[in-house]
Order: sequence, then C-alpha cells, then structure tokens
Amino acid sequence: MKYSGEEGLQYHIQTRPGDVGKYVILPGDPKRCKKIAEHFDNAVLVADSREYVTYTGYLEGTKVSVTSTGIGGPSAAIAMEELVRSGADTFIRVGTCGGMQTEIVGGDIVIATAAIRMEGTSKEYAPIEFPAVADLEVTNALVCAARKLNFKWHAGVVQCKDSFYGQHSPEIMPVNYELLNKWEAWKKLGCKASEMESAALFTVASFLGVRCGSSFLVVANQEREKMGLENPVVHDTEMAIKVGVEALRELIKQDKK
Repeated sequence: MKYSGEEGLQYHIQTRPGDVGKYVILPGDPKRCKKIAEHFDNAVLVADSREYVTYTGYLEGTKVSVTSTGIGGPSAAIAMEELVRSGADTFIRVGTCGGMQTEIVGGDIVIATAAIRMEGTSKEYAPIEFPAVADLEVTNALVCAARKLNFKWHAGVVQCKDSFYGQHSPEIMPVNYELLNKWEAWKKLGCKASEMESAALFTVASFLGVRCGSSFLVVANQEREKMGLENPVVHDTEMAIKVGVEALRELIKQDKK
C-alpha cells in the first residue's frame, strides 16, 4: 500500500531508500537529532515529519543516520519499520531512563540486555512468552564504548511501560494494585531502569531480522529518593550520545572486517 502516493516514500518518516545509512541512532526527542548529527561527518537534514526528524552523515567513512521516534512503543515501531524499508539494518536507541536499583545514580549509563514487555506495541508482534532481547553484537559494542569512554555504566534488564505517570504516581491509578506489585517484582528481579521504547524496538527487530540495542542516561532514581539517599537529577544526554556514537564506530569497524 503506497500511503504516501509516491514510490518508495515512507508515509510517516518521509524517507526513501538511499536517504539513510545502514546504521541508525534512535533518540526519542526530535530536538536531540541535531545534537547527535554534530558527531557525524558532513551530516545533512534529510526529513522532518511529525515526531520523526532524520539527519544522515558519515562515521568511519560509512553512511549513518539519526531518526527521532517520539515517545513510546507505537511511534518507535513505525520508525524502525520504515527505516528498514529505507535500507537500515542496525539500530541503537539513545535515550533517558529512571534508575530502579539503589546503586544506579543520576548521570550513570544503563545498557539494556533485554526489556520487560509491560507495554502494548510488542504484543501485536509476538506472543507475550517471546522475550524482548537486545542484539548481542550491538550490546557488546555499547559496553565496549562505555568502558572506552570511562563512564559509570550498568548492563541488564530494563522495564518498558506505556504510562509515564503510571510509573511516577502509581498509587493514584485505578490499577495501582497491579502497578505497585509488579514494580516491586521487577526490583527484586534486578531490573536496572525504567523507560518506554526498548521492548517494542527489540521485538520488532527480532521480527524484521535486524540488530538493535539500547543505552540510556539515568535522569534520576525514584527508589533512592524514597530511601532518603542522594538523588542527583541529570538532563544532559551528551554522555549517552557519546556511548551510542562510539558503539556505532565499533560496529562499523567490526562489520568491515
């Protein structure tokens, strides 16, 4: 179905084959795209539609792109579907999260090895028994990048939800019994952080046969706040961006070998 009416033009993100590289960084916020593109060589704006802003440039002489996805699984899944149709096959989500274990502090980096599917988008791709798992090569590249940059990082399972305020004010929700009990379960199981896109992205990537990983800046940790521990609030995503860009460099080098 040619929703756009033009051959090869993707309906939502407004890109065509050749507009994007095989390697794509996926932030949520469209305003982060220009900041990320500044790390590329010769980056140019190729599309700006709805919540989807796309720049394409080069790293290590290889074409790479950055496309924003907006907030949550539905728009992230659309971005990935249309980017794959435009020629991409390797994705790194770079975003923000809230820490869940007390050793995780605002300003740290969390690298997702897998994601809890407490959202709706992935359920329309896979039965709930199927795990949302990050690609091993991408995850290893992110870990390598965080180590190389000497940032404080944590790797493990993250939780994905559809309601931001369901996380931050669960007690006022009609389904508070479910939100509160499951949150405690995720903590006991060692879940590192909470965010909103990785479960959908990892599941869609499995379906499409492409690679996807995620790394996040920890903005703050509500569990530390509850316990009266120091809880710095950090909004500068530059560290998470540097990890994503360095991981792309690593992947490009590996793939060339």
